[in-house]
Amino acid sequence: MISIDQFLTFGLAAFIIIVIPGPSVVFVVGRALAYGRGVALASVIGNTLGLVTIVVLVAAGLGVIVQESIVVFTILKLAGAAYLIYLGVEAVRRRKEFLTAGGPDDAGPRMTWPRAIRQGFVVGASNPKGYMMMAAVLPQFIDRGEGHLQLQMLLLGLVATTIGLLSDSIWALIASQLRTWFNRSAKRGEAMGTVGGVSMIGLGVALAVTGDGH
Repeated sequence: MISIDQFLTFGLAAFIIIVIPGPSVVFVVGRALAYGRGVALASVIGNTLGLVTIVVLVAAGLGVIVQESIVVFTILKLAGAAYLIYLGVEAVRRRKEFLTAGGPDDAGPRMTWPRAIRQGFVVGASNPKGYMMMAAVLPQFIDRGEGHLQLQMLLLGLVATTIGLLSDSIWALIASQLRTWFNRSAKRGEAMGTVGGVSMIGLGVALAVTGDGH
Protein backbone atom coordinates (compact mmCIF):
# COMPACT_ATOMS: atom_id res chain seq x y z
CA MET A 1 0.00 0.00 0.00
CA ILE A 2 1.04 3.62 -0.40
CA SER A 3 2.27 5.60 2.60
CA ILE A 4 1.06 9.02 3.70
CA ASP A 5 4.35 10.53 2.50
CA GLN A 6 3.89 8.93 -0.94
CA PHE A 7 0.32 10.18 -1.10
CA LEU A 8 1.20 13.76 -0.15
CA THR A 9 4.31 13.98 -2.32
CA PHE A 10 2.62 12.56 -5.40
CA GLY A 11 -0.54 14.56 -4.74
CA LEU A 12 1.46 17.80 -4.70
CA ALA A 13 3.34 16.86 -7.89
CA ALA A 14 0.11 15.85 -9.64
CA PHE A 15 -1.60 19.06 -8.53
CA ILE A 16 1.19 21.21 -9.95
CA ILE A 17 1.10 19.33 -13.27
CA ILE A 18 -2.68 19.24 -13.58
CA VAL A 19 -3.65 22.78 -12.55
CA ILE A 20 -1.53 24.22 -15.37
CA PRO A 21 -4.06 24.47 -18.25
CA GLY A 22 -3.42 21.82 -20.88
CA PRO A 23 -5.31 19.93 -23.61
CA SER A 24 -8.03 18.62 -21.28
CA VAL A 25 -8.79 22.15 -20.09
CA VAL A 26 -8.99 23.46 -23.66
CA PHE A 27 -11.33 20.59 -24.55
CA VAL A 28 -13.60 21.15 -21.55
CA VAL A 29 -13.70 24.93 -22.01
CA GLY A 30 -14.52 24.44 -25.69
CA ARG A 31 -17.39 22.12 -24.77
CA ALA A 32 -18.68 24.58 -22.17
CA LEU A 33 -18.62 27.50 -24.61
CA ALA A 34 -20.27 25.48 -27.38
CA TYR A 35 -22.85 23.49 -25.42
CA GLY A 36 -23.16 24.74 -21.84
CA ARG A 37 -22.56 23.54 -18.30
CA GLY A 38 -24.31 20.16 -18.47
CA VAL A 39 -22.48 18.90 -21.54
CA ALA A 40 -19.18 20.31 -20.26
CA LEU A 41 -19.48 18.47 -16.93
CA ALA A 42 -20.54 15.29 -18.73
CA SER A 43 -17.47 15.67 -20.94
CA VAL A 44 -15.34 16.03 -17.80
CA ILE A 45 -16.77 12.77 -16.47
CA GLY A 46 -16.07 11.00 -19.76
CA ASN A 47 -12.57 12.43 -20.00
CA THR A 48 -11.86 11.33 -16.43
CA LEU A 49 -13.07 7.80 -17.19
CA GLY A 50 -10.71 7.82 -20.17
CA LEU A 51 -7.82 8.81 -17.89
CA VAL A 52 -8.77 6.06 -15.43
CA THR A 53 -8.54 3.64 -18.35
CA ILE A 54 -5.07 5.00 -19.10
CA VAL A 55 -4.03 4.47 -15.48
CA VAL A 56 -5.20 0.85 -15.58
CA LEU A 57 -3.40 0.20 -18.88
CA VAL A 58 -0.22 1.90 -17.67
CA ALA A 59 -0.26 -0.21 -14.51
CA ALA A 60 -0.62 -3.25 -16.78
CA GLY A 61 2.43 -2.16 -18.80
CA LEU A 62 0.87 -0.59 -21.91
CA GLY A 63 2.26 2.84 -21.08
CA VAL A 64 5.78 1.63 -21.82
CA ILE A 65 4.64 0.37 -25.24
CA VAL A 66 3.15 3.76 -26.12
CA GLN A 67 6.27 5.49 -24.82
CA GLU A 68 8.67 3.34 -26.83
CA SER A 69 6.72 2.71 -30.05
CA ILE A 70 6.58 5.56 -32.56
CA VAL A 71 3.90 3.70 -34.54
CA VAL A 72 1.55 3.19 -31.58
CA PHE A 73 2.10 6.76 -30.37
CA THR A 74 1.40 8.20 -33.83
CA ILE A 75 -1.75 6.13 -34.35
CA LEU A 76 -3.17 7.22 -30.99
CA LYS A 77 -2.16 10.83 -31.57
CA LEU A 78 -3.72 11.10 -35.03
CA ALA A 79 -6.89 9.23 -34.03
CA GLY A 80 -7.41 11.48 -31.02
CA ALA A 81 -6.63 14.62 -33.02
CA ALA A 82 -9.04 13.64 -35.80
CA TYR A 83 -11.81 13.02 -33.29
CA LEU A 84 -11.26 16.40 -31.63
CA ILE A 85 -11.40 18.13 -35.01
CA TYR A 86 -14.63 16.27 -35.81
CA LEU A 87 -16.19 17.39 -32.51
CA GLY A 88 -15.10 20.97 -33.17
CA VAL A 89 -16.55 20.99 -36.69
CA GLU A 90 -19.79 19.53 -35.34
CA ALA A 91 -20.01 22.27 -32.70
CA VAL A 92 -19.44 25.03 -35.27
CA ARG A 93 -21.88 23.51 -37.77
CA ARG A 94 -24.64 23.19 -35.19
CA ARG A 95 -23.96 26.35 -33.21
CA LYS A 96 -27.42 27.83 -33.91
CA GLU A 97 -29.20 24.72 -32.68
CA PHE A 98 -27.99 25.26 -29.12
CA LEU A 99 -29.44 28.76 -28.75
CA THR A 100 -32.77 27.57 -27.38
CA ALA A 101 -35.56 29.41 -25.68
CA GLY A 102 -35.29 27.07 -22.72
CA GLY A 103 -32.26 28.95 -21.40
CA PRO A 104 -28.61 29.52 -22.22
CA ASP A 105 -27.51 26.31 -20.58
CA ASP A 106 -29.94 24.12 -22.50
CA ALA A 107 -27.82 22.07 -24.88
CA GLY A 108 -30.76 20.86 -26.91
CA PRO A 109 -31.81 17.30 -27.73
CA ARG A 110 -28.92 16.55 -30.05
CA MET A 111 -26.29 16.45 -27.29
CA THR A 112 -27.31 14.23 -24.39
CA TRP A 113 -25.23 13.52 -21.30
CA PRO A 114 -24.53 9.89 -22.31
CA ARG A 115 -23.30 11.05 -25.70
CA ALA A 116 -21.14 13.76 -24.14
CA ILE A 117 -19.69 11.23 -21.68
CA ARG A 118 -18.86 8.83 -24.53
CA GLN A 119 -17.18 11.58 -26.52
CA GLY A 120 -15.20 12.74 -23.50
CA PHE A 121 -14.10 9.18 -22.84
CA VAL A 122 -12.79 8.75 -26.38
CA VAL A 123 -10.84 12.02 -26.13
CA GLY A 124 -9.36 11.07 -22.76
CA ALA A 125 -8.51 7.47 -23.58
CA SER A 126 -6.95 8.31 -26.97
CA ASN A 127 -4.51 10.90 -25.63
CA PRO A 128 -1.04 9.35 -26.09
CA LYS A 129 0.60 11.96 -23.90
CA GLY A 130 -1.61 10.80 -21.06
CA TYR A 131 -0.02 7.37 -21.38
CA MET A 132 3.44 8.87 -21.55
CA MET A 133 2.94 11.16 -18.57
CA MET A 134 1.55 8.38 -16.40
CA ALA A 135 4.26 5.97 -17.54
CA ALA A 136 6.96 8.54 -16.77
CA VAL A 137 5.61 10.02 -13.52
CA LEU A 138 3.93 7.17 -11.65
CA PRO A 139 7.02 4.92 -11.35
CA GLN A 140 8.93 7.78 -9.69
CA PHE A 141 6.64 7.56 -6.67
CA ILE A 142 6.45 3.78 -6.31
CA ASP A 143 8.02 2.20 -3.22
CA ARG A 144 9.40 -1.08 -4.55
CA GLY A 145 10.16 -2.24 -1.04
CA GLU A 146 6.45 -2.29 -0.24
CA GLY A 147 5.62 -4.60 -3.16
CA HIS A 148 2.23 -4.61 -4.94
CA LEU A 149 3.64 -2.24 -7.55
CA GLN A 150 0.61 -2.34 -9.84
CA LEU A 151 -1.72 -1.59 -6.93
CA GLN A 152 0.44 1.36 -5.91
CA MET A 153 0.33 2.71 -9.47
CA LEU A 154 -3.44 2.30 -9.61
CA LEU A 155 -3.97 4.12 -6.32
CA LEU A 156 -1.64 6.98 -7.21
CA GLY A 157 -3.20 7.19 -10.66
CA LEU A 158 -6.64 7.53 -9.08
CA VAL A 159 -5.30 10.40 -6.97
CA ALA A 160 -4.19 12.17 -10.16
CA THR A 161 -7.49 11.56 -11.96
CA THR A 162 -9.45 12.85 -8.96
CA ILE A 163 -7.43 16.07 -8.95
CA GLY A 164 -7.98 16.33 -12.70
CA LEU A 165 -11.73 15.79 -12.26
CA LEU A 166 -11.98 18.63 -9.75
CA SER A 167 -9.78 20.99 -11.79
CA ASP A 168 -11.59 20.37 -15.08
CA SER A 169 -14.98 20.74 -13.37
CA ILE A 170 -14.00 24.18 -12.08
CA TRP A 171 -12.91 25.24 -15.57
CA ALA A 172 -16.20 23.89 -16.99
CA LEU A 173 -18.25 25.93 -14.51
CA ILE A 174 -16.28 29.11 -15.16
CA ALA A 175 -16.55 28.78 -18.94
CA SER A 176 -20.26 27.92 -18.79
CA GLN A 177 -20.90 31.12 -16.82
CA LEU A 178 -19.31 33.08 -19.66
CA ARG A 179 -21.55 31.26 -22.11
CA THR A 180 -24.61 32.17 -20.02
CA TRP A 181 -23.79 35.85 -20.39
CA PHE A 182 -23.01 35.59 -24.09
CA ASN A 183 -26.24 33.72 -24.82
CA ARG A 184 -28.33 36.64 -23.62
CA SER A 185 -27.75 37.86 -27.16
CA ALA A 186 -28.35 35.49 -30.08
CA LYS A 187 -25.39 36.89 -32.01
CA ARG A 188 -23.07 36.67 -29.02
CA GLY A 189 -24.29 33.15 -28.27
CA GLU A 190 -23.70 31.99 -31.83
CA ALA A 191 -20.23 33.54 -31.77
CA MET A 192 -19.46 31.76 -28.49
CA GLY A 193 -20.52 28.43 -30.00
CA THR A 194 -18.16 29.11 -32.87
CA VAL A 195 -15.31 29.96 -30.48
CA GLY A 196 -15.90 26.72 -28.58
CA GLY A 197 -15.85 24.65 -31.76
CA VAL A 198 -12.80 26.42 -33.18
CA SER A 199 -10.91 25.87 -29.91
CA MET A 200 -11.51 22.11 -30.22
CA ILE A 201 -10.43 22.16 -33.87
CA GLY A 202 -7.30 24.10 -32.92
CA LEU A 203 -6.53 21.64 -30.15
CA GLY A 204 -6.90 18.72 -32.56
CA VAL A 205 -4.59 20.34 -35.11
CA ALA A 206 -2.04 21.21 -32.41
CA LEU A 207 -2.00 17.63 -31.12
CA ALA A 208 -1.63 16.28 -34.65
CA VAL A 209 1.41 18.40 -35.49
CA THR A 210 3.29 18.07 -32.19
CA GLY A 211 6.39 15.89 -31.93
CA ASP A 212 6.43 12.10 -31.79
CA GLY A 213 7.23 12.05 -28.07
CA HIS A 214 10.79 10.69 -28.50
